[in-house]
Amino acid sequence: MLRIVFTAEDLALTRLAPRTDLLWEMVSSLHRLQSRDGDQALAAWRRQAHLRLTERGLLPSLRAMLLPLAPRGPYFPDFLTPIQAQLGDEPALQALVDTPRERVRRDMEVLRNSGGLPSADLEDLARGNQGAMRRLGRVVADYCRAVLTPCWPEADRALAGERAIVQRHFLTGGAEQMLASLTPTIRWRPPVLEVDYPAGAGREVHLRGRGLTLIPSYFGRANPVALVDPALPPVLTYPIPRRVTADAVASSALEALLGRTRAAILNCVARAPGCSTSELARDAGVSVSTASEHAQVLRQANLIASIRQANLMLHHTTELGTALLTGSPHLERTRN
Repeated sequence: MLRIVFTAEDLALTRLAPRTDLLWEMVSSLHRLQSRDGDQALAAWRRQAHLRLTERGLLPSLRAMLLPLAPRGPYFPDFLTPIQAQLGDEPALQALVDTPRERVRRDMEVLRNSGGLPSADLEDLARGNQGAMRRLGRVVADYCRAVLTPCWPEADRALAGERAIVQRHFLTGGAEQMLASLTPTIRWRPPVLEVDYPAGAGREVHLRGRGLTLIPSYFGRANPVALVDPALPPVLTYPIPRRVTADAVASSALEALLGRTRAAILNCVARAPGCSTSELARDAGVSVSTASEHAQVLRQANLIASIRQANLMLHHTTELGTALLTGSPHLERTRN
């Protein structure tokens, strides 16, 4: 069990990650690929992922670098999931490549002591080779494009629904109600958050005024995961109460209702609340003027809300928009 000890200051600084975390999803999906549990939909996702990796010639890099670096075991290096991922996908990948050499060496030594480092590629990383870090960045980016990008519409809907529910608990009852509303594997017993932890051994983390960032995960496994190094910003990533599926029906229905581009823009807003019109245009692959027009229609339909800040228009999904994305008219859920 993991015990996370809060002070009053920590409660005030506890926050919910505002966007999908690319690198946590990358690591979690690698764990999914290495398992054989789950239902038929998860098995279908593995087959599709394997096919895309094969078509793009990525299987050798996956086997030589990514799978050994993120084994389905008690440890993977903390540097794989930098907090900068909360700023967006590009900052996430850049932060990964720019990891200080000493941190890479330290994390890789922990991986070695846990039985890892079977490949020459990882030995280069363990020596702090900058060329190896750049290659890792390219492999991660290629893997994410091949395996994660096709799942983003469904993942965005699921994660947007989770954030909406958790945020509602925060607005109605503050940080303590938010912590108490999380999955059954997480229990709030003031001033301690008790977490069923995959490593098995008892562990206690004192936040000491740093707060905690909660990161819901689409590909996460049964148990929440925290970083090992206590000097890093405290985070807790937890699986949302929904299995990975190959459900394309909801996505097709949303596109039929709104149109493909408008559905993509709604998903972009849900994935990155507070995003600007320029960011919407880039993520949806359209011009800024086109993104602005679609955002106006979504705003008129009460699916998003927009506020102007300086020369930027920032967008958020409304309760109705979130309900449409999640396929449920109700945002409340019962926690066991």
